[in-house]
Amino acid sequence: MNIPLFKNYSDEKEVQYVRKILDRGMYWANGPEIQEFEDKISQYVGTKYCLAFSSGTAALHAATSSFDIKGKEVIVPSFTFIATANSVLYGGGKPIFADIEEETFGLDPESIKEKINPKTKAIIPIHYGGCACKIREMREIAQDHNLIMIEDAAESLGAKIDGKMVGNFSNVAMFSFTPTKIISTGEGGVLVTDSKDLFDKLKLIRSHGRLETEEYFLSIKPMDYITLGYNFRMPTICAAVGLAQLEKIDDIIDLRRKIATFYTQELKTVSDMIRPPITPPNYSHVYQMYSILVNNGKETRDNLQKFLKDKGINSKVYFNPVHKTHFYEKELGNSPRLNKTEAISDKILSIPIFPTLKTNEKMYIVEKILKFFN
Repeated sequence: MNIPLFKNYSDEKEVQYVRKILDRGMYWANGPEIQEFEDKISQYVGTKYCLAFSSGTAALHAATSSFDIKGKEVIVPSFTFIATANSVLYGGGKPIFADIEEETFGLDPESIKEKINPKTKAIIPIHYGGCACKIREMREIAQDHNLIMIEDAAESLGAKIDGKMVGNFSNVAMFSFTPTKIISTGEGGVLVTDSKDLFDKLKLIRSHGRLETEEYFLSIKPMDYITLGYNFRMPTICAAVGLAQLEKIDDIIDLRRKIATFYTQELKTVSDMIRPPITPPNYSHVYQMYSILVNNGKETRDNLQKFLKDKGINSKVYFNPVHKTHFYEKELGNSPRLNKTEAISDKILSIPIFPTLKTNEKMYIVEKILKFFN
């Protein structure tokens, strides 16, 4: 057996959509498929506006650049991909790491309250691994303190609370489409918002600060540049892959849930040794990752990971604390104490989950985990 951590789920539809663009011989960038992809993401999530970007990181960079955070503090988790914290630095702000709670692995609202001071400008929570965080509680905190909130929903397209999609609880939200995500465009991301003013500002940031009243390559008129911007545009071919992926997103999520249910059921016999993902009441999990907690801690977790690797099963630690990286220890000076973050990082392990995972592969993974503990 050689089982990867993830595989992308595709069929002939992706090939057809990409071939159409290649055969067209033009608009491999700035093609109409980008607008179509944006419109369909908006419809799916339930927001008024959507803008596609070259990556989720570029989207977060644009989001932080759209608010005046220079010299201000922004509360972020350390239990995340480093881009969450980096995006604050890109915007000229200072990331302040808060601790997480142990149910969804999202920011702990109580820890957020402890970090708020007159310099605080914004909060960037993440929805971990396909499950929403305690975003409603955070939104109340943000409203009480007049703070901006940017949802890093990179991993959780399709996740819900009480039937409401993530991406609808903040000023702006980001979704990522790298290969491990619910749907993938290879590289890419989007920002969704209900604010027309923010949407217009993000369009300028995405494309060199250029005010586009007509299509750039068709117009003979000079175009004005009215602010600092970047080339954060998504290629048309990526958008086309995204359109094909969106057509089967419900099937993708259903397959992921079935695999997660299988894992949880089969691993019950070692429930005193590992904890499966938790879905709070009225939450809808899409299982972008299936992350277990190894109760005995880091040494046992690391031994399990090595054991699985030796048996041809890939796994990964999502996430090691950002505040413990060389860069942020140097950047921040005194490293904050985040007890829950560090404890969970020492115990967590993500095992393979993807729509095309075969029955014999699922059984093999479970068999080896049980063998390790028994």
